[in-house]
Amino acid sequence: SVYADLLRKTLAASNINLESRQFVLLVDASNSVQAAMLFLIAPDGTFQWIGASPVSTGKPGQREHFKTPSGVYLHSPANPDYRAEGTKNELGIRGYGAKGMRVYDFGWQPAIRGWGKGGQGVIRLQVHATDPDRLERLLGVPHSKGCIRIPATLNTFLDHYGILDSEYDSELKAGRAARVFLPNREPSPSAGKYLIVVDSEQLDRPAWSPLPAALRKAQ
Repeated sequence: SVYADLLRKTLAASNINLESRQFVLLVDASNSVQAAMLFLIAPDGTFQWIGASPVSTGKPGQREHFKTPSGVYLHSPANPDYRAEGTKNELGIRGYGAKGMRVYDFGWQPAIRGWGKGGQGVIRLQVHATDPDRLERLLGVPHSKGCIRIPATLNTFLDHYGILDSEYDSELKAGRAARVFLPNREPSPSAGKYLIVVDSEQLDRPAWSPLPAALRKAQ
C-alpha cells in the first residue's frame, strides 16, 4: 500500500531497524487526509493495518502556528508525558481535552513557521486530545498550532493498552516508577515507541478520510 511504502522509506531514511514486532503510529499531515493510522510491524517488514482515526495538524497562517514537522519521533520518558487538567483557557477551550487525557510528549522539534517570513523555528511536538465540545468535531482538517490533535477515544486506546509505551515499560521494569500510568492499564506485548509523520501530498480527499460532519454542514 501507499502507506506501507511510506513507512518503509521513512524508517530506512532514519536508519531504524525494528528488532521486534511492534506498533507504529503513522500520521498523514496532508491537508486532504489528516488521519492517524496504526500499524503492527514485524521485523521481516510485513505490515498489518489496525485502524485509522481523524486528526488535526498544524494550520499555518496565524502567529505561533507551525507546519507540523515530518519525520520519525521517539516516545521516551526523556520527554515525560503528563495528564490534562481539564481547565479552560480565556476562550473557554480545554486545549488538552477532558481532565485525565494523556499528553504524549515528543520533545522540542524543528518546524517551519506558518506566519511572517516563515523559516525554521522549534515547537514542543505533542499528540493530545482536544476540547470535546467545541474542537473534536473539527478533527479531519488542519486546525492546530503544530501539535497533533486526536480524538479522546484514540487517546484512551493508546493509553490503556500502552501502544507507544515500550520505552516507558522498560523504565518500569528497571524499578523506576512510570507516574503517568493509570492503575487499570493493560499493556500490549507489542508496544512500540515511534510516531511517524508524513505528508503524502494527496490532492483529493480519500473516501476513508471523510470531511468532518460539522464542516460538511457548513458548505
